[in-house]
Amino acid sequence: MKVSVDISLYPLTKEYEKPIIDFIQELRNSEFKVLENDLSTQIYGDYDKVMAFLSTKIKAVFFDENLYVFVLKIVKGDRSE
Repeated sequence: MKVSVDISLYPLTKEYEKPIIDFIQELRNSEFKVLENDLSTQIYGDYDKVMAFLSTKIKAVFFDENLYVFVLKIVKGDRSE
């Protein structure tokens, strides 16, 4: 099953730009289709693969000492077109 995930990352720190850029770069380097806009980043692919990938990447961000908020919107199907 294909899935589309809209992701917003909110670092709760004054130095918020670098964690966002680093996270987006991780998404870009993945095997998945990734699209970006001013407010969020979208990732598209197989449900099991995308969710496993995101789980790993989000967990890595949470290991940082700063606080972070992720907002995910998950839609069944590939909405990249």
